[in-house]
Amino acid sequence: MGRMGVRRTTAHRNAAEHRLPRSRTVITASALAPLLLLGPATLPRAAPPPQPPPQLSAAAVDRAVGRLDGLIRDGMRQTGVPGVAVAVVYQDRVVYLKGFGKREVGRDATVGPDTVFQLASVSKPLASTVVAGAVGSKAIGWDDPVAPHLPGFALHDPWVTSHVTVADLFAHRSGLPDHAGDLLEDLGYDRAYILRHLREEPLNPFRASYAYTNFGLTAAAEAVARATGTTWEKLAQDTLYRPAGMNSTSSRFADFEKAKDRAVTHVKEPDGSWQAAYVRDADAQSPAGGASSSARDMARWLRLQLANGKLDGKQIIPAGPLERTHVPQIVANQPAAPAGRAGFYGLGWNVSYDDLGRLRLSHSGAFGLGANTNVTMLPGEQLGIVVLTNGEPVGLADSIALDFFDLAQHGRSTADWRALVNQAYQHQQQEARSPTDYTSPPAHPTAARADDAYTGTYANDYYGPLTVTASHGTLSMRLGPKPTVFRLTHYDGDTFSFQTTGENASGLSGVTFHHVRNGRADRVTVEAFDRNGLGTFARQ
Repeated sequence: MGRMGVRRTTAHRNAAEHRLPRSRTVITASALAPLLLLGPATLPRAAPPPQPPPQLSAAAVDRAVGRLDGLIRDGMRQTGVPGVAVAVVYQDRVVYLKGFGKREVGRDATVGPDTVFQLASVSKPLASTVVAGAVGSKAIGWDDPVAPHLPGFALHDPWVTSHVTVADLFAHRSGLPDHAGDLLEDLGYDRAYILRHLREEPLNPFRASYAYTNFGLTAAAEAVARATGTTWEKLAQDTLYRPAGMNSTSSRFADFEKAKDRAVTHVKEPDGSWQAAYVRDADAQSPAGGASSSARDMARWLRLQLANGKLDGKQIIPAGPLERTHVPQIVANQPAAPAGRAGFYGLGWNVSYDDLGRLRLSHSGAFGLGANTNVTMLPGEQLGIVVLTNGEPVGLADSIALDFFDLAQHGRSTADWRALVNQAYQHQQQEARSPTDYTSPPAHPTAARADDAYTGTYANDYYGPLTVTASHGTLSMRLGPKPTVFRLTHYDGDTFSFQTTGENASGLSGVTFHHVRNGRADRVTVEAFDRNGLGTFARQ
């Protein structure tokens, strides 16, 4: 989810009950299900249930559209997010298409309808649209196993490896744990390495548990691309972007980076200012979080989605395989109360049904390193909105969409959505942090041993080698292919702390050395990397 992902596993609750649920990187689109998934439990179907007659009048939609300018400007003023672009589609027409604010703080360039933004996890419903096209061409099926098309792919259980399908991975029901593989991406490992090492991740019950996984979905997309004899990036271009006239859309970070009209990512500093401090290259998880697009292009995709794959009189994506993406595949969260509603995930979409039986599709995208996006549709009303922003998640993108649908349906906002969504993101951030406050060491800590008790190289099948070195009385550890260097600060005894970095940064975390024999530790556990029990390294 990109950070959108963020870890991890968050319970989804009902928006109507205002139950919301992650540091800058731990934010996942699934965190917003409490607000975006509105519907009663239902078993998966071969096709969505018939939609009731439209409930919204054109006048009601026009009134909501007429209030968008003020809604967006007010949200930007309150949050400080530098730039926003919004598109609304109604009955196959683009009825709203505008940009606001700056592409980069401190520069004059403004956001417009053609400004390219990173989509983060809104890449997922784009990806499932691409796969629907490949399924329609008979290159592969939604229910085909992934392993035959992806040499070297394996999960922890051989039976699951041979049975897990494209649909299983797009619906986050493979059993992989929440955000499996994301920490490898933070360390700089590429897509091939991460997909090969998913086999190390412990599994939850297959097809009976939901956990949001960027690299599970990426594995499925990669298998689809190989089944068609091409790369994922080219498949997306040839299947969807080019035929749909989405000329500013790409699944390659290099294309985003070279775009002249692009919105760079921003994070909010402790003093309240917004800064373009980071670059988020999500190529490793491109199908799940690495696409970029403009509001104008996304409006074309919304029209295609709402017209069952057809655009400007041409069938771009076959209707049947596309319709499958809109069907609930797994319960993403149980109702929070007996009268509450369950939340569902389809294929790259949050899927729900409201009190009137209307299908509602949505997805959020979030990079803790500086982006937040949202797409929401009511297909039965032929109405959809996409919101793109170039600031880290503070509730703006999602609340604009939620407020817009409130205005269309009720004539007013039914809740302070911006505060509620921001609360959800802040809760995620706190969940990701260590329970130990490493900024406050014990009053009388046990002294560390001599540096050579800790220095050396430690092996780990998942993360690769970890090397601890000493220089001028300071210990550092090195991890990953670059490698990434982390300075260690003594906390107590054989435990040190370090500052996590990257999309999934979670503040200060611990490093504990174990079994010091003959003056040397034989193991070390890195707390931030040990969420699934994979964070212990053995001395070589």
